[in-house]
Parts: sequence; structure tokens; C-alpha cells
Amino acid sequence: MASTKKTQTSHKAQTQSQKPIPYPKDTYLFWYERMLLMRKFEEKAGQLYGQQKIKGFCHLYNGQEACIAGAITALQPGDKYITAYRDHAHPIALGTDPKYIMAELFGKKTGISKGKGGSMHMFDKQKHFFGGHGIVGGQIPLGVGIAFAEKYKKTANLCITYLGDGAVRQGAFHEALNLAMLYNLPVIFVIENNGYAMGTSVERSSNVVDLYKLGSAFEMEAYPVEAMEVENVHAAIQQAATKARKGIPSLLELKTYRYRGHSISDAATYRTKDEVAAYKEQDSIETIKNTILQQDIASAEALATIDQQVTQQIKEAVAFAEESEFPASHEAFEDVYVQQDYPFLSF
Repeated sequence: MASTKKTQTSHKAQTQSQKPIPYPKDTYLFWYERMLLMRKFEEKAGQLYGQQKIKGFCHLYNGQEACIAGAITALQPGDKYITAYRDHAHPIALGTDPKYIMAELFGKKTGISKGKGGSMHMFDKQKHFFGGHGIVGGQIPLGVGIAFAEKYKKTANLCITYLGDGAVRQGAFHEALNLAMLYNLPVIFVIENNGYAMGTSVERSSNVVDLYKLGSAFEMEAYPVEAMEVENVHAAIQQAATKARKGIPSLLELKTYRYRGHSISDAATYRTKDEVAAYKEQDSIETIKNTILQQDIASAEALATIDQQVTQQIKEAVAFAEESEFPASHEAFEDVYVQQDYPFLSF
């Protein structure tokens, strides 16, 4: 009986390796490199926080990397992105140099927000990344406004608006969905459902546990996505983007998981070790790595080289942050108002 089981497993592995891949090989390598960069960045950020080199609030993205990596490959260069305060990974995925993000975490003037935003308020105008917002759900109506601007200017761009599962309790979420449908806006709402709003599970906080169904109140197209696999995310967002460009908004519930607590100071005692371990067996980075190896997209040696390059990039980011200067005290009053000589602002 044991030998039969072994034969079946071997045949399954062979069948998987022969199955044609649905996307270009470069896309798979991009996903692997970019998700690995996000993961290693966050792991280093957690370590540096423990050393008190990073202070204040800090929310890590470990486990959710596929949610943004799959979007990058599904969207177009002019599309806009906005998210909540778990925001380090989004600009990394978009191609922002990690050294500027690390410098921001250190509070240095070379940071992506000049050291003034910290972990929760990162922006990169060149990459069309509109933040990083600390108020729960505060970014949702802003995403609608960005989408309205794109429609008003008659561009072909859209705005993808990320939010957490806890943010769907905010009235602004429902108002935003209503306006998006009312004005036929080019927007994709993405709920990154990692199962817990801070420490409260979805089951304990919502009568509707399939959060995508909330879109039905506004007759919005909505569906769930198993987001521990980056291919699923790419396909779902690509489909939603086609509709958004025609003025048809969508609500996607990306079912994902975070391996760390809500914030770095959260011990996450509200969930079991077995639960976390079970999700780690579905890790999106390991899944894409196995696909690359099984499909002969790249060798183990080539992936090891990518690993080394990513590790070196993180080292350089830390060195850059360490060596950068803190902003001068008078800079706290800069970048507050467009008017440079605003009369009620002084140091």
C-alpha cells in the first residue's frame, strides 16, 4: 500500500511539472524576486525595531506579499495605488528603492517622506503610490477621488484601493462604494482579508464573513480570491482592471494571512501556533519558488543568486538609513502648505 501511494505522488508531481505555465517566465521571476525583497525587508525592519533603531508604529506585511505583487503585473504603468498603514511592501513592489523606505522608518531626511511620515505614511509620486494612511478606512474615499480625477481627465488609468478587513466596518467604505457605482468610476477596491482586524477575528466582528458580498448592496461586481497564490491575484485584478477601464468598479476580497501580529508590538496570542504554521505551509513565496523549479523556469542556482542579490540590497538599504542625517527641526514646518510664505506658520 505504501509503494502505491508513492507512485501516485510521483505521478502527480510529474503532471504538475509538465503543465504549461499561464504567464511568461519573466513574470514568475519578477514575482519571486519582488516578493522575496518585500519579505526580507520586513524581516529586517522587525529586527531593527527590536534594536530600537526603528520606533513608533510599525505594521509588517509578512505573508501578504502576493496581494500586491500580483497587482503590479496585472495593471498598467499609469494606474494609481493607495493603501492603509501596512504600506512598506507596496512601494517596494512598485519599484521604489528600499533604501528610501528604510530611511523613512529610521526617520531620516532621505526617507521617501523626508522622515516625516514614518512607517504608516509613505508616498511615492513617481511610482503613482498615494500612501500609506494611518486612519482606518481613511484612504478608501481618497481612492474614489483619485479614480474620479482619472475619469474627469479622460485618461485610461484606474485607482486600485487597498483596505483591511477591519476597515469594512467604517461608514466611509460604504459611502465610497456607493459613489463609485453612482459615477461609474475606474476603481478596484481590494480587501486584504488576513482574518483579523487588529486582534479580533472576522467571525467575531461581522455578521457577513464573506466580505466580498458587501458589494452586493451597491450592485457592485464582487468576488473572493485565494490570495496565497500570486497567479490568482494577477488573474483577478487583470479581469477587474478591464472592467474598471469601462467604468465598472469591482470589489475583491483577497483571502490572505499575516504571519506577524497586527503591529510589531502585538504578540498575537489570539491565534494558535498551529493556525500560523498551517498558513506558512501555503506561503506564496515558497509556492512560486516551487513552480519556477518544477517548470524549469530557472535553476536552483539562479534562485540562490537572486536571494543573494536581495540580501545585499537590504544590507545597502540599512547602511543608507544608518548613514543618513535626521531632518533639521525647521523642516517640520516645510511641506505643510503649498503657499511657501504661509503667514501663520513659523519656527
